[in-house]
Parts: sequence; C-alpha cells; structure tokens
Amino acid sequence: MGDPASWQQEQISLAYLSAVATRAGATSAVWNVDKDGVDATLKRRHISVEFQMKCTFAPTMLADGETYTYDLDIPTYDALRAQHRSSAGFLGLVVVTRDVDSWLVHDDESLLMNCSGYYAQIQDLPPAKGQSTRTIHLPKSQRIDLPGLNAIFKYAHERLFGPMPEEVE
Repeated sequence: MGDPASWQQEQISLAYLSAVATRAGATSAVWNVDKDGVDATLKRRHISVEFQMKCTFAPTMLADGETYTYDLDIPTYDALRAQHRSSAGFLGLVVVTRDVDSWLVHDDESLLMNCSGYYAQIQDLPPAKGQSTRTIHLPKSQRIDLPGLNAIFKYAHERLFGPMPEEVE
C-alpha cells in the first residue's frame, strides 16, 4: 500500500493508547483540536494525565539500542512541561512498520495490533533555550502498557497529593 499517511499514523497512535488505557481501567478522551499540545486525556480514579501522541515507521534510536528519540517542537514541549498544569503531560510514541496492511491482523476471533508504544514524562522538564525542537528520549523500558500506565498514574497522583496509599496502587 505504500507509506502510511500522517492521518493514519495519528489514528493508530490514538487507537493504541485507547486500547491500552481500557486494559488499565482508564477512560480516554481524544481532543479534536490539540491547541494545548494534547491529543488525548486519560482518567482513572479521578486522576487525569495528558498525552501528545506521535507515530513513526522510522524511529531514531540511540547507540545504546534501548532508547528511541523524538524531536518535539518547542510550543508543544512547553505546553506539556508547564508547571501549573492540573494534568501531568506526557509524550507518547507509537512505532509501526511502513506497511499499513501489517498494522492490524483481524480474523473471526481477534484483532491484533502490530505496533508498540513508549512514553516520556515531559511534565516539569527544564525550559528549552534557543531551540526550535527538543530531543526527547523514550526508553524501551517506558512502554505504554499496563505497568507503564500504572507508573504514569502513580506519578500524576503523587505530583498532586504526595505518596499514594498502598491500597490505591
């Protein structure tokens, strides 16, 4: 089918986030305009987090072989890192193959997404000085999956209220 269109990449990244959020017991809402640098908001137990989602079929990897990088534009970076946000800001990166037809495998009993997602906490990072983009590191260990979303929600709770009680974790 050729290279995926940017709208297809945007949609698969949002679908991936929504599917994982559902598994993690969170609801998701997608914004039809990301004027605040936010594509989607996740909410669980009255705590919300916000994501700017990106998708690539040609990810840049650091020499360590364990860390993706993404050059995020400064207006979005600044919006996600702002100190006075009520919801913590994150960058999500979904990695797909170049072949759109391989992104989903669907049969009579299942739908399989052939992609993987990673996150970086942008909240509270320092300002970027004299740059048009900021290189963000997304370690493979920071997957957008159930443990990853648990860590994200824990950070968001502790940012607002201090340590989480054990029964809530």
